[in-house]
Amino acid sequence: MHSTHLLLEEPIRMASILEPSKRSFFPAMTKIVGTLGPKSRSVDVISGCLTAGMCVARFDFSWGDAEFHQETVENLKVAVKSTKKLCAVMLDTVGPELQVLNRSEHPISLQADSLVVLTPNQDKEATSNRLPLNFGGLSKAVKKGDTIFIGQYLFTGSETTSVWLEVTEVDGEDVVCLIKNSATLAGSLYTLHVSQIRIDLPTLTDKDKEVISTWGVQNNIDFLSLSYTRHAEDVRHAREFLSKLDDLNQTQIFAKIENIEGLNHFDEILQEADGIILSRGNLGIDLPPEKVFLFQKAAVYKCNMAGKPAVITRVVDSMADNLRPTRAEATDVANAVLDGSDAILLGAETLRGLYPVETISTVNKICAEAEKVFNQDSYFKKAVKYVGEPMTHLESIASSAVFLKIPTLDLFL
Repeated sequence: MHSTHLLLEEPIRMASILEPSKRSFFPAMTKIVGTLGPKSRSVDVISGCLTAGMCVARFDFSWGDAEFHQETVENLKVAVKSTKKLCAVMLDTVGPELQVLNRSEHPISLQADSLVVLTPNQDKEATSNRLPLNFGGLSKAVKKGDTIFIGQYLFTGSETTSVWLEVTEVDGEDVVCLIKNSATLAGSLYTLHVSQIRIDLPTLTDKDKEVISTWGVQNNIDFLSLSYTRHAEDVRHAREFLSKLDDLNQTQIFAKIENIEGLNHFDEILQEADGIILSRGNLGIDLPPEKVFLFQKAAVYKCNMAGKPAVITRVVDSMADNLRPTRAEATDVANAVLDGSDAILLGAETLRGLYPVETISTVNKICAEAEKVFNQDSYFKKAVKYVGEPMTHLESIASSAVFLKIPTLDLFL
């Protein structure tokens, strides 16, 4: 891992911190990806999100059918026209995601220190002591003592809406687990994540291919977020599939790194992908908490030096229910920018959060403030040193433009 120092302009006058932030003619360079869903799919709300700084709309097919997402994207088109704000479309695949099915949709209460059975028998009803899965190979993949996490949407870590389990016994195809904390699971679908195990499912599933070849083609998607990317071959396979579809041969593939397997093959994946999404929710389960920041800094640096966008997720979780982020979250967003992140991806915060517009606006302001003190000169010198000599013709032109600091360059790109 390359060592990096904080790319912060010094010294910063303390008095300047108290000065009101001045609106810049140019928007923040850090892009904001907003996930559109139940709380953010009307024309009015989407218009607010675009005005607040969202420039990529993410459609997560882990939940919701194509009809639901089509209604949302049609509203997005109306909002783009009325606000005159351009917005790209990102399709997020389901991939080899393990899901717990609750067809009755009745809340399920799980009590700490009691047992629950995870079963591949999807005909069974979900109850407090039995949870049916969409995967038949869990019993072969886990062993006694393994940790399993179950939560709705994205992992919030909340003690009341998500649950930690410890495998106590494997009984045929069933997995018996000890519940480590009391929680109530609400809704029809929960995501299940097992720390550091290999899930024997394709990265691009048949369901994903169907969605891409229908909904994706119909809406001429700009980005494909490839969930659970584990090998460079996953990206190559996805690109080969896209190349055979009308209008999608220019669609960029962003590899989503979500587990240890993707981390171990990061360098090869980076070579093949058009960009990287660091899914800190899942990574925060596969990695010890004290290791997540190390991977973030190393991965962002590698993306920067490769000239490929780095996208950070899970930054202002608390804003799903609150108008203001925590101090730690606000600092986290700024530090991600200072590390060299190119975009912030908002998931649950805009998908089901109460304040999607305010969340985007807040993150946008933090990004803009961090960019004002970003040490562009130091970053430029580091990039030039990494690229080395001789530069390619295109790199030379880009380098000269950056060095001259032409402020109007954005108008032509």
